Amino acid sequence: MNDFQFSESQWRKSSRSADTANCVEVAIDHDSVGVRDSKSSDDGVLIFSARRWLDFVGFVGGEDS
Repeated sequence: MNDFQFSESQWRKSSRSADTANCVEVAIDHDSVGVRDSKSSDDGVLIFSARRWLDFVGFVGGEDS
């Protein structure tokens, strides 16, 4: 996997981030999730499997997966 696979993806930013510069953007591509810094979007993408991303979101949200 590489960040090229997200070049055509729709990147989404949290609605809770408002106008602050301290946020990340997320894109979903088939079975993987890309995460990047919204203020430095050309600096690369962290790529996670969809399963690991769900584990992370569940942990942060206080849910058991």
